[in-house]
Amino acid sequence: MTVTPREKQWWKQAVIYQIYPASFCDSNGDGVGDLPGITSKLDYIASLGVNVIWICPMYDSPQVDMGYDISNYEDVYRPYGTLQDMETLIKETHARGMRIMLDLVINHTSDQHAWFKESRASKDSPKRDWYIWRPAKYSPSGERLPPNNWRSNFGGGSAWEWDELTQEYFLHLFAVEQPDLNWENPETRKAIYASSMEFWLDRGVDGFRVDTVNMYSKPPTLPNAPIVDPGTPYQPAGLIYCNGPRMHEFLGEMNAILTKYGAITVGELPCTPDTQRVLRYVSAKAKQLNMVFQFDVVDVGGGTTHRFATTPKNFGLPDFKAAVDLTQALIRGSDGWSTVFLENHDQARSVSRFADDRPEYRVRSAKLLALMQACLSGTQYVYQGQEIGLVNAPKDTYPVENYLDIDSSLFYKMVKERYGADNKAELDKAFAAMQYMARDHARLPMPWNGKGKYGGFSKAAEAAGKDVKEPWMKHHPLSGEINVASQLEDPDSVLAFWRKMLRFRQEHADLLVYGDFKDLRPQDKELFVFVKEPLQGGDRVLIVLNFATEDRSWQVPSAAEFGLPEAPKLVPIMSTHSGKAREGVLGALEGQVYLISS
Repeated sequence: MTVTPREKQWWKQAVIYQIYPASFCDSNGDGVGDLPGITSKLDYIASLGVNVIWICPMYDSPQVDMGYDISNYEDVYRPYGTLQDMETLIKETHARGMRIMLDLVINHTSDQHAWFKESRASKDSPKRDWYIWRPAKYSPSGERLPPNNWRSNFGGGSAWEWDELTQEYFLHLFAVEQPDLNWENPETRKAIYASSMEFWLDRGVDGFRVDTVNMYSKPPTLPNAPIVDPGTPYQPAGLIYCNGPRMHEFLGEMNAILTKYGAITVGELPCTPDTQRVLRYVSAKAKQLNMVFQFDVVDVGGGTTHRFATTPKNFGLPDFKAAVDLTQALIRGSDGWSTVFLENHDQARSVSRFADDRPEYRVRSAKLLALMQACLSGTQYVYQGQEIGLVNAPKDTYPVENYLDIDSSLFYKMVKERYGADNKAELDKAFAAMQYMARDHARLPMPWNGKGKYGGFSKAAEAAGKDVKEPWMKHHPLSGEINVASQLEDPDSVLAFWRKMLRFRQEHADLLVYGDFKDLRPQDKELFVFVKEPLQGGDRVLIVLNFATEDRSWQVPSAAEFGLPEAPKLVPIMSTHSGKAREGVLGALEGQVYLISS
């Protein structure tokens, strides 16, 4: 749809709540979350102030990568339910005035998808060209080598897998079991659109989160990646295979279909640091995507050669603020749109990553980040459990064998192979990075009731007298302390504060949703001080956040910092702390919002 710069749209003001099906709510006691479980919690989700739910892949899948390896786009993974359960969820979501988005995973399929089975059957298969096949290369000594040096996104191995039957390699940017589709083939694209998009749009789905949205067009020559990790033959190649030559052509085709249904889109856009290039995806004029996820903020502190090649908290607040500024800058003077998120299924918990998850600071940290996130421009995304302030599983009570994610397990395996299985120092270093960064933390079963078995994950089945199995993933060791039931009626809880902030955001939408962001003191190492300014004259808001665990004094910005002829009057209108704001002082992990009268 065509919109003018910063035109108001329902999806811009929306709050989108992300759900990871396996870990959200188990309705039948089998230890796996399911679609009826999600349906049973729709009233709770609506009570938060949510407009849209986004369901991570619930399609039929061998679950090598938790459903991001799809074997049939047109069916549901049976432990989650049936097509009828999905249609019920769509209907019940709409009945509560909310919309529903699905995950659109179309860079690759499972190797168990009928398309790939046919593709690998022989070189003469009609679907051979539906995937990316290449002959081997050979070293001077005759050793068989992959077509290039690209590294898989999981582990440290090659992105190519040798197929003994047909004597060629196929490309898999992710797991071996996730072969990449060949988007150069128009017949393939037509089948993708029909099976993964139109099938669900016809059933009432309102939009898609588009997985790896800039990887579909690979450069035709598939060149080698530069060597940045000399210790291995395989190199990170995201800057080569992302944003390929035909990406915008393919997205234009998709948009033509989506527009017919009025569907919204948010694309996952890695390896795209240039703002102007991002705008090509989200400019209203370009008619590609409504919005994208940029990863500047959640990548702060991550490793360069691998996300886990890092140490915890190895960055300062100025680095974090600079990343926030990059995402906010996208809409400045443009017709594009941005997103605001600190958590998703691929990230560790934000309190542990960006604030302080020690018991005495957990609640304050969660409220501080909630206030910050609600005051940033762009569409808001909240991940399940974020609204109750969930933190990473503690290292001493959640051992490495509990980590099930393929990214974690392959990394730990790689470290063992490189340094030896008895190298305690390297393994401890790896585990420390995983405890800080791993995707597993977002995937632990949702703690609904601290008094229930396994954190109340299967509470309904338990109440019905059914035998309740242990969840598919070990539940959170802190579920007795951090859970929904204990916060529902507590006005000082993180949950109550999130509800409060989401209402506050809507009340001040002109500034908080649509306004321009300006960081006033980017180099301050403890305070985050920023202003939200209206597009056309009027009141502004000042947001002051203390990331320190002690009280901090602060000076009201000068008229010059505000860009005003004289010092304005500040009126406190929101705080993470109860009681009257103390002039010139912020408590430990306190956030304040002030109205600046024009």
